[in-house]
Amino acid sequence: MTTTAKYFLKQGVKYMQVNEFLAHKLARAGYVGMEMYRTPIGTRIVIYAERPAMVIGKRGRTIKALTEILQQKFGLENPQIDVLEVQDAQLNAKVVAYHIARALRRGVKFRRAAFIALRRIMEAGALGAEIVISGKLTSERARFEKFTMGTILKSGEPGEVMVDEAVAHVLLKPGMYGIKVKIMKPTEIPGRIKIKKKEEGGEVGATKS
Repeated sequence: MTTTAKYFLKQGVKYMQVNEFLAHKLARAGYVGMEMYRTPIGTRIVIYAERPAMVIGKRGRTIKALTEILQQKFGLENPQIDVLEVQDAQLNAKVVAYHIARALRRGVKFRRAAFIALRRIMEAGALGAEIVISGKLTSERARFEKFTMGTILKSGEPGEVMVDEAVAHVLLKPGMYGIKVKIMKPTEIPGRIKIKKKEEGGEVGATKS
C-alpha cells in the first residue's frame, strides 16, 4: 500500500470515528451528519443538526467542549466547528430514522412510531415513504415489518436521485433494532402522465412530463 493510500485510509477511519462520536453526543440535537476537511489554519467541521442551539449550548459551552474533545481525543489540528440547521427535517431520511429510534428508546410501540413518522413525512409534502423496522419485534425471533405510504421509486437513476435513504440502529432490552427510512421528495417524476383540466369549449387531454 502506497503512502498516499495509507493517508486517505487513515483519514477515512478518523472521519468515521468522529462521525460516530458526534452522532452519539448530539443525538438529542437531531444530529444528521457532518463534513470535515483540512484548511490552511486547521480542520474545519460543519455539523448539520435539527436543533443547532443544542449543539452550540448556553454561551457556546457545548461547542467549546466538543472542540477540546476533537482536538485532544481525536488529534484534530485546530478544529473549527460550524453548525447548520437542517431544512425540511421531516423530508430528511436520517432525521426521521433518528426520531423513530428515540421513540423506540422511550418505549413507544414500533408500529405507532412508524405510522406517526409516515404521517408527518406525507404532511411535509413527500410523494411517498417507506419505513422498515427489524429486530425482535414481537417474539424471540428476529424479523422485520415494512410500512409504506404513497409512491417510492426503487430502481433506475430517478430512484437513486429522488429518494433519500438512511439507516439508524437502537439498542433495546430485546436486542438491536434496525430502522431503514426511504423518502420520495416532492419533485417531478420523469415520464409521469398528467391529465389536463377541461377548458371551456375544449377537450380533456393528457400531457407527459
